[in-house]
Amino acid sequence: MAEAAKLRVQVCYATAQRQWLLALDVAPGTTLHQAIAASGILQEATDIDLSVWQVGIFGKLKPLETVLRERDRVEIYRPLKADPMESRRRRAAKRAATK
Repeated sequence: MAEAAKLRVQVCYATAQRQWLLALDVAPGTTLHQAIAASGILQEATDIDLSVWQVGIFGKLKPLETVLRERDRVEIYRPLKADPMESRRRRAAKRAATK
């Protein structure tokens, strides 16, 4: 009996010091969460907290239960340190003050 075809996916994560781009073959029906666990990234980057952090595929937020497709790139997103809107307001106020 032939083995079921595997899906080729990538798991990506980056910090200021290091980037991970891990390729792996997974069984059809594998979820985002299962692929992250199978990649070994949780053991290498112990700061990852999937209970709080967001994940996605190709820049689009997805729940951990999302079933993967061939060539999906799973991305783990760190929390933002600053609110982007507040940062923009501060920069605009600073530019206005120097004019």
